[in-house]
Amino acid sequence: MNTSTSPMADFDLFSDAQGRWVCRVAGGEPQVGVQVVRSFPLSAPLEAISIVGPDGHEVVFVARLDALDETRRAAVAQALTEREFSPVIQRIREVSTFGTPSTWQVDTDRGATELVLKVEEDIRRLPGQRRLLITSAHGVVFDIPDRNALDRSSRRFLERFL
Repeated sequence: MNTSTSPMADFDLFSDAQGRWVCRVAGGEPQVGVQVVRSFPLSAPLEAISIVGPDGHEVVFVARLDALDETRRAAVAQALTEREFSPVIQRIREVSTFGTPSTWQVDTDRGATELVLKVEEDIRRLPGQRRLLITSAHGVVFDIPDRNALDRSSRRFLERFL
């Protein structure tokens, strides 16, 4: 069953006592253990969002997040936040070596941390953007939304790897 977010679309999304996401489409049974996923997380993060049931089938398709009422929008945003863990690098404090692997000391929006860069290819440039995604040896994807917005020292460290 697929429900689009037209003005007539009616669904509820909430978290149960065990922290699992539950989706109830009007006239249907609640589905426990749904996942909220973005179809285009980098190029269109607020569009084409799916609520997928535990069987992997789409339960609800949200064409635009801003088309939802405040309650549904907040629930979808919270589910996405829980699913997507991508700390934003605000400053690169230190790099152990300019070869790989190297250990980076960084400040993120979630606090100071250390990441290990295995190979230079783990720094991905997004076409036509100043945005970078850096994948650590542990699989955590760090985000730099605008590399030009970093301080001068951080940009210098980064330029050695680009």
